[in-house]
Amino acid sequence: MSGPQRQGAGPDGDLGNEVEGYLLWQARVAEAERRAREFSGTLDWLTTAQREEIERRYTADSLRRARADLERIAARCASLRAEYEHRYQVLRRRCVGVALAVCAGFTTLATLLLTF
Repeated sequence: MSGPQRQGAGPDGDLGNEVEGYLLWQARVAEAERRAREFSGTLDWLTTAQREEIERRYTADSLRRARADLERIAARCASLRAEYEHRYQVLRRRCVGVALAVCAGFTTLATLLLTF
């Protein structure tokens, strides 16, 4: 995990998010190690040192791929968030514009009715 460690839970639940991320990553590590053992277990002719090296490399490769996937997903989430924030700002401007136009219309109508 990167970034400074935060103490306590903030209003956004930062500590909970960090704990959840840590636990998910540890589950990913355990899964990669299990799959590495299963892979090397089928290769009966390996020595113990060779089996450990293959398991280590298999695990490292799996975790490298998982990290790349997570970084790609995080980048996509950030781009989607920016896109939705932009759309929300446009929609908010439209709503305010319509509300102001309606108010101006009613004000104009009331002024016209009061002058006659």
